[in-house]
Amino acid sequence: MNYILLPILLVIGLVILFSGIFIVRQQSAAILERFGRFHSIRNSGLHLKIPIFDNIAGRINLKVQQLDVLIETKTKDSVFVKLKISVQFQVVKSNIYDAFYKLESPSDQITSYVFDVVRAEVPKMRLDDVFERKDDIAIAVNRELNQAMEDYGYDIIKTLVTDIDPDVEVKAAMNRINAAERDKVAAEYVAEADRIKIVAKARAEAESKRLQGQGIADQRREIARGLEESVDVLNNVGINSQEASALIVVTQHYDTLQAIGEETNSNLILLPNSPQAGSDMLNNMVASFSASNQIGEAMKKKNEEIEKEKTRESTTKKKKRDNNLDLEI
Repeated sequence: MNYILLPILLVIGLVILFSGIFIVRQQSAAILERFGRFHSIRNSGLHLKIPIFDNIAGRINLKVQQLDVLIETKTKDSVFVKLKISVQFQVVKSNIYDAFYKLESPSDQITSYVFDVVRAEVPKMRLDDVFERKDDIAIAVNRELNQAMEDYGYDIIKTLVTDIDPDVEVKAAMNRINAAERDKVAAEYVAEADRIKIVAKARAEAESKRLQGQGIADQRREIARGLEESVDVLNNVGINSQEASALIVVTQHYDTLQAIGEETNSNLILLPNSPQAGSDMLNNMVASFSASNQIGEAMKKKNEEIEKEKTRESTTKKKKRDNNLDLEI
């Protein structure tokens, strides 16, 4: 009989012994209770407990955890927007007791605080401000959570606004606004480029006209100098200035006819172009020079008479002033 009970007792003893051994993993802690009351906190490693009397009430994760909270709220300009808030938190090793016994569900508690802060901050901002000041929202959530969760043994490490998602129609409108702004900027650049081209072209044309005018002026200056020299040469052989000028013009007339005859594809017509055109041109020019000389002489005489009349009037006025001065004396 004893031989039968001994193995049974041995097996029961081994079961009881092994049930009193437990392992706590790294970066975690076990809450040990005795008769339903808190007894101790066991950190990572191999531990013993009294079977039946002691019980592992639970285990606490000491790693940094992340909770993602999706919130829908309305901005100041009445746009509904969804925000994704990522909260990174960790149990404080010195407050494991509070973290285990004071909160039933830390995730629900953190979510409630995040909802409260975000729905208090975002309605104060316009949609554009929400995108620009998302760090301010994260800081406000982090500050509120730290104050609230510190008493429960949790440390809020970081709070991030990881996504801002407006309504679909709002996003489409924003994209249209951005596209219109970019089209406006592109149009301004195109207009500026066209303006630069027009200005450059106008400057080039002005410079071309200036150089062309300068060339024509130089050409005419040289022609005048050549004519002057030709007239001087003809005067030296007894031909007066009028006849010399007429002869030069007639010579240029025939030179022009010769140049037109040499050009086979020319469509230039010189009028008049009769055989006696040169003789008529010479007679007309001589008559014109004679008439202009007569007119010049008449105008010269008239100007001389006017000057004499002015001199007489000036002399008379001077004599009157002298007589008046003598009378006064």
